[in-house]
Amino acid sequence: MIPWLDAHTPFPPVETALTEDEGAAGLLAAGADLSPQRLLDAYRQGIFPWFSDGQPILWWSTNPRMVLMVDRFKISKSLKKSLRKLQDNPVIEFKFDSAFEKVMRACAQPRIDDEGNAGGTWITEPMIEAYTELHRRGYAHSTEMWMDGELVGGAYGICIGRMFYGESMFTRVTDGSKLAFAHLVHFLKSQQVRMIDCQQQTRHLASLGAAPLSRSEFMRHISEATRMAPITEWKIIGAGV
Repeated sequence: MIPWLDAHTPFPPVETALTEDEGAAGLLAAGADLSPQRLLDAYRQGIFPWFSDGQPILWWSTNPRMVLMVDRFKISKSLKKSLRKLQDNPVIEFKFDSAFEKVMRACAQPRIDDEGNAGGTWITEPMIEAYTELHRRGYAHSTEMWMDGELVGGAYGICIGRMFYGESMFTRVTDGSKLAFAHLVHFLKSQQVRMIDCQQQTRHLASLGAAPLSRSEFMRHISEATRMAPITEWKIIGAGV
């Protein structure tokens, strides 16, 4: 059993999340709302919402946690080559925060997972509304790749202090999400952000350098990083290749 939260119920300790043996590894609680304060409280405690249409709001704290240490980001030789070519291509632009809601909606489109299966989306309309409000308040950010004025790749996430929580990415061209993500990683590294939360383990994330980290180590890091001064200016500075 997991606790049911109302609007004023605090989150239970993350150590009480269900285990794999209990059938839903990382599931912590259900209910409450997606208000800005609730979401920020969740991220500061290493908790994130993940649920589908027709389900109550479900809150998770996975153990281990998939994270990317920015200095371990892997750029393949082919991706490096693409990045160098694109730096001087006048029809390609990389931006931050110019189309946050469009990025979220693109991420919400059905896609093929790591195992080759077509799936639905957990990025529901309530999620889009909630995270767009966080964007307006300066906590949610998107990184975007544009080609001839068309949005062709991107990613979005939450930034609190010097901790970035990655949420989702999409692409409409080869390596579009990876190219946009490379610019995000390079920028975050320049801002002394050491870790990007990737939440769950996938082969795609592992190929970029992400690796599992114990919940206790993850919590120690975010406790410090979320108390640091926030990033005040989001500006593309190149991908560092």
